[in-house]
Formats: sequence, C-alpha cells, structure tokens
Amino acid sequence: MLNRLRRRPRPWPDEDRWETWPVRARVLAVARTLTSATRVLDVLTLLVRPQLGVRCYLTVNPGSAFTAGLGPYLADQQPAVTVIPWEEAVRYEFDLAVSCAVHASMHRLRAPLVVLPHGAGYNRLVAESTGDGVSAAGLSRQELTHRGRVFPAVIGLSHEEQFERLAATCPEALPHAREVGDLTFARMLASRGRRDAYRAALGAVDGRRLVVVTSTWSRHSLAAHCLDLPRRLVTALPADEYTVAVVLHPNVWDRHDPELLLATARGSGLRLIPPHQGWQTALVAADLLIGDHGSVSFYGAALDRPTLLVATGAAELDPGSPTYAFGQAAPALDPDGDLHAQLEAAVATYDPELLRPVTDRSLGQRDRAVPALAPVLFGFLTDKVDDLTTPTALPPYPAPVPLPAERPTAYDVEGECADGEVSVRRYPIDPQGHPRGFFALDAAETTVELRSVAEVLARTEVDAEEPAGRWIVEAADGIPGLAVTVAALARDRCALRLRTGELLEARAEAPWAGAEPRLDPLLLGAAVALWLAEGGAPGTLPDHGLTIRTGRHRTRVAFTPPP
Repeated sequence: MLNRLRRRPRPWPDEDRWETWPVRARVLAVARTLTSATRVLDVLTLLVRPQLGVRCYLTVNPGSAFTAGLGPYLADQQPAVTVIPWEEAVRYEFDLAVSCAVHASMHRLRAPLVVLPHGAGYNRLVAESTGDGVSAAGLSRQELTHRGRVFPAVIGLSHEEQFERLAATCPEALPHAREVGDLTFARMLASRGRRDAYRAALGAVDGRRLVVVTSTWSRHSLAAHCLDLPRRLVTALPADEYTVAVVLHPNVWDRHDPELLLATARGSGLRLIPPHQGWQTALVAADLLIGDHGSVSFYGAALDRPTLLVATGAAELDPGSPTYAFGQAAPALDPDGDLHAQLEAAVATYDPELLRPVTDRSLGQRDRAVPALAPVLFGFLTDKVDDLTTPTALPPYPAPVPLPAERPTAYDVEGECADGEVSVRRYPIDPQGHPRGFFALDAAETTVELRSVAEVLARTEVDAEEPAGRWIVEAADGIPGLAVTVAALARDRCALRLRTGELLEARAEAPWAGAEPRLDPLLLGAAVALWLAEGGAPGTLPDHGLTIRTGRHRTRVAFTPPP
C-alpha cells in the first residue's frame, strides 16, 4: 500500500490562472554534471523552449562524483527553466524528459526519456558507471536497463558507427536507438561567421595566432601529463605573434582550482576559459589546437584545426571508438621540445584530410543534427502542442568571456633590422629561462633587479596624472641605463625620450582601407631600442619613420619632434 502511494503521480498545480498562454506540455531536462547540464540546456534552448505552450523544467539526477559548480550555473538559468529537486521531479508526470547522460536510477522518471551523448559520441570506459571494462559509458546494459528492461524511450546516437558498438554491449537497446547527429557541433559550424569577434575577445588580433590548449579529466589527460605546458607556451611563443587560451574539462574544475594552478601563466597573458561557456567559440576562433583524447580536441580537429596531442588516453577508451583511432592518428607534441618550432611546423604542414576520416566517424552528419533530432523530440509533444516549428538556422554562440588575464609587465626582447623594418619578438620574462636579449618594462613593474637593467620603460595608461612630456624625462633621469622611455598618449600615439636626449611623438599610420591602428607603447619602445642598437641615427626618425614587424603584422610609425 505504501509503495503504491509513493508511485502515485503528484498533480500539477493549477498554473493557468497566471499564464498568458496555457501550458500544453511539460518537458524535463535531466543533468548529472555541469557538462551534461550545459549540453541538455543547449538542446532545450534551441529546439524546445521556443515552442509556444511548452514549459521547461530541469532537475539533477543525484549520485555523480562531479557536481560542484552545478548550483550557481542552474540558478542562472531561471526563469527560462524551472529548477526542481530530483525527488520532486520523479513525482510529477512530464510529456518528455531529455538527458545528456544516463543512469539506471532515471527509470524512476514519469516521462518518455530521450538520452543523448554529452560529448563527441560515446567513447570513455568508466567501469564505475558501466559495471564492466568493455562498454563505453552511455552504451552499457547496466546504464540502459532496469530489471532487465530498457527504460529510455530513445537512445540518441551521433553517428551510425555507434549502432554496432551498442549491439555488442546491449543488443536489446537497438530498437530504441536513433541517429540524431550532434547539435553542439552543428551550432559550432553555424558560428563560424563570428570567428573574428571570438578572436578579438580572446586577444587574437594584429596578426596573432590563437593556440587553444585543452584537457579532459583523469590521470590520462594532458593536464595530468603536463600541467605546466600553458606556462611554457606563453613564455616560449612571441607575445605579439601568439595568444594562448586554455579549456579544461568541468570535472577538473570540480576537484581542483585552475585559477590558482595556472596563476603564473595567467600573469603572462594566458586566457582561461570558464567551464560553463566559451569552449565552443574558442575552437571556432583557434588557429591551432593542443589537446588529448577529450571531446574538445576531437571537435577542434573536426573543425579542421591543426591538432597536436600530448596524451592519447588509450587506456581509458573503447578501442572500437573513433576517439581511440583519433589518438593513434593525430600528430604528437613533445612538451619538452622546441614548442615554437613544433607549432610553426604544424601550421605549415597541416593537411585537413589527415584526421577527417576519423572525425567523420562521429561527426560526419554535419547538417543532420536539427532535422534528425527535432522530429524525435517533437514526436512526444505533437498530441499536446500545435504548430511545432523546427528552426531553419541555428544561432551562433555568444562571444567567449575568458577569466581576466593579466598583461605582462616585463618582456624579454630580441629582434633585428633589415630592409627598412624592425622585427621584434617579445616574450614574457620566464624566471626559469635564460635571457634572450634586453628587458622592456611596463612602468607598473616593481622588481628592482629588472628595473636596474631595463633598456625600455613605458607608461601604458593614457589617462595619467602626470603629463607625458614631464614623465618621460623624469623616468629617464631616474633610470640612467634606459635606451628609450615611452608614454602612451592615445590608442595610436606615444611620446618618447631617447637615451641621447631626443624627444619625439610617435603616431601609427593607418594603411589604406586598414583598421584603426594600435601602437603598443612597450612594443614601440622595444622597436626603437633595437633600431638604435643596430646603429640607427635618432635624427633620421622624423624624416623616414619606422616599420615595426611582429610576425605577419606590420605597423608603420611616423615621428614628430617637438616644435
């Protein structure tokens, strides 16, 4: 009797009194982790929520080892979706439930359940979830059945290759399987038109290449093998030619503190992508990817980004999965080798055909996600809701908002002059490395040892208390060894004082049909110091100007002496 009462569905409260449009159908999103929450909400946002008369709810299926960060994220989703506790969710009846993770306890839901992958297909071996060492998580009998019965109404597969693996691990689930494509990848493809906006948000401007470093979780990941790689990259790559962003799996954030672990690299300009939003746009924006066997690396390769792997994760992958094949086929990065040379070679020799046969095994149905998935979901709602509409186009992802990165205040500079150009390469100073050339410092740098040997000092704040003309003279007098002292006047103008005493105003010249130029005070000071060291005569700068080259980018600078 008690068991029968416990199973009786709870009646929905009469909400129509407060509705402008009556609630015709109720859809429940089920999450277990932050990863699955962001994925399932993407599905609801794109396909279900726009339907008039549908109300969306979200609940967390308990039991995962990775739940940190879910609370604040879910709180931000209201009132778009109504968050309800699991024990309440299993008492109500819904017209549809959607989850991007599966667990046997979900059999308690009073709704037809559609299960979708929360990565690039089903690949990882997780014995704690599957109960064996051969089934990929999401395709095991232990996850998909309760008391011998397959309980999901639909098991969504991103590609036909997964049918064969499902037949091997849980053949009774095959009648429930449907090929639904990959909505996340489809939306990344739809976001490619905003690549420039994404790149600007991540600092990939003025000819810089964007390197995205990504790591999944576990002891087999890139982070476990080489957590120091981001710091090494930002100190090994010229700061005016590269910018580096890091994407870490939400499970890493769940158990650790990436902001603290990567603090040194962030102080040298590293961009850290938060766990709940931004990794998709970072891949769209990227010029090159360094990763492991995680789905983010797989997606990046599928977007035809040159990809190098630090870890393959072979020990924890289904040997029959595309991700396992990806780890064997993708070129490797030697973290202890010459990083700059390896990245340059990867870009120069990249062949998109190398990995496409592998990535197409999970993501080959590039345009099928919406037309394949929408009918599956809408099939459970057509009796309740009229005029269900399938979107004709997916909206692009919003621009990424990386955690604040600190601009380096000290650079190690090298370069040369040739053919009327000054080529400059600046590197954030690496305390563990050897000096390359001379030091150029921001006025905010307080390290006494660096200030005593610096050749360039620059004030980068335009709206400063002390007039620029006075500051450059006083600063130069305070540090006698300076070759060049610079103060920013505007986005494209600076004041300079040379070691020989000359005062000049520098202005970046806009090329024909070019964007408004920027003139970095530290870069300008470094270029002029290099030019002087090569024997340049200060008196010729007003007549001939200077061209500053950083990698593929050039800035033409004109100089004017004081009246």
